[in-house]
Amino acid sequence: MASAAVRDELLCSICLSTYTDPVMLRCGHNFCRVCIHRVLDTQDEAGVYSCPECREESQERPALMRNLALRNIMENFLITPPTQTEAGIFCTYCVDSPVPAAKSCLLCEASLCEKHLRVHSKSAEHVLCEPRANLEDRKCSVHKELLKYFCTKDAICICVSCSLAGEHRGHRVEMLDEASEKKKERLRNVLQKLITRREETEERVRSLEERRRKAQEKASGEAERVTALCRDIRRRLDDLEKRVLSEISRQEKEESFSLSALMKKLEIQKDELSRKMRHMEELCNMTDQLTVLQEPDTGDLCDPEDTGGHDGGDGDMGGHGEPLQDVDGPDVAVISDTLHTLCDIVTDIRRGIYVEGPADILLDVNTAGNYIHISDNRKTATRTQQNQNRPETAERFLYYQVMSRRGFSSGRHYWDVEISRSGGWMVGMCYPSIDRRGQLFIGNDNKSWCLRRCNNEYSVKHDSKEILLPHIISSDRVRICLDYEAGRLSFYELCDPIRHLHTFTASFSEPLHAALWVGHGSITILGEATTVRNHNRN
Repeated sequence: MASAAVRDELLCSICLSTYTDPVMLRCGHNFCRVCIHRVLDTQDEAGVYSCPECREESQERPALMRNLALRNIMENFLITPPTQTEAGIFCTYCVDSPVPAAKSCLLCEASLCEKHLRVHSKSAEHVLCEPRANLEDRKCSVHKELLKYFCTKDAICICVSCSLAGEHRGHRVEMLDEASEKKKERLRNVLQKLITRREETEERVRSLEERRRKAQEKASGEAERVTALCRDIRRRLDDLEKRVLSEISRQEKEESFSLSALMKKLEIQKDELSRKMRHMEELCNMTDQLTVLQEPDTGDLCDPEDTGGHDGGDGDMGGHGEPLQDVDGPDVAVISDTLHTLCDIVTDIRRGIYVEGPADILLDVNTAGNYIHISDNRKTATRTQQNQNRPETAERFLYYQVMSRRGFSSGRHYWDVEISRSGGWMVGMCYPSIDRRGQLFIGNDNKSWCLRRCNNEYSVKHDSKEILLPHIISSDRVRICLDYEAGRLSFYELCDPIRHLHTFTASFSEPLHAALWVGHGSITILGEATTVRNHNRN
């Protein structure tokens, strides 16, 4: 509640009333918008503007800034009920000068200051309360007696007459203090529940914030990974472009040098032929027969078999006796071989990842059921009618199941299996703590996840909850991908293009092992499980 001093601070110095739409000058003083506009309008003719409070002057009309904080204070002040003193609740007995009341007596129907309160009767009939302007609301509206009891049936405060002879006669009543304490106790219980719910809500908010932070970090990491991958691809493409262009340039220079040498040789041959032609023309124009006949035989000069070389002829250099070979230009085969590197880059792009450190998945014979045959390379599990007579141990599955020797407790991995397109099968992953002696198959508890084929239907299953796939798997190869930290286990059909089947999400708490259930035929693990890293290969 605002005091009188605070109220004075909320008065406009121009209109001496509480602020209306308060605005502030550059000097920091506040005024009602209408009031300061009127003052500034009167200062327009003088061309000099000054603050009504501090008289700070400026040559330009000052800009008015809304004081939102002061406006909010004014709004709260206007809706806040006045204090007891401001409302005029003064001591009833201090008639010479108003003195604020400290308490009000419901019996005396009077308000008392601290001085008169000390000499006031302390008997039980004189009920004191906080200073109130209207004491009638503490009395029964019918009998005008003090409200001393609480009717539990009607949940209303009543007086003595109401409980004895009024409409509440015979109802169970309680003293006000007793009823008040009971209500306070109920309110405390409700308050405690609200506090608990608020704490739970705050915890959920913190959990969601943490999930959002992790999602942002994961997205940032993925963005960095993709950026690094694309940067590496661009670098490799740039290097490839440089190598191909360099090879083309080298071949062009070699071809140009070869052609230049050939052209030079032909120019020499052309000059020699021109000289011989001039000599022959001279002989033809001579009138002296003796001179013509004494010249060497001219048949050698025009022999069609003559290579025409100055030094005896050079057919390889394109003499006039041999046709020139066509120029093929750059060696396309060499360039294509260099460009073949692009296939490796495209392969990496289609994978979307770089791989390192292959980790072989081998089936653990010690876990295989006795009607499952495990191949010598530990890659294939085959259903058999012949009991393998392996020793019964706690590790061994009772039925047609087997799990891998190795488990994964971190990182991103994938492995491929070859399955039958007929009969039943299950492929997936499980915790090492899975029940191995009961009649549970993988996917039927909360410790295993699987992709399965049963009765010509394909589905995924976990914790006995089955989700049917909308289409039939046409390929006989399936890929299982694990992102342990992200809590994702995904299944893909290895067709062209690869088709996503389903992704389980969970917070993995144990290492995950590959798991197989063979209902018919065999299941083979193809190659090796591959560990995937999130950064590019340098």
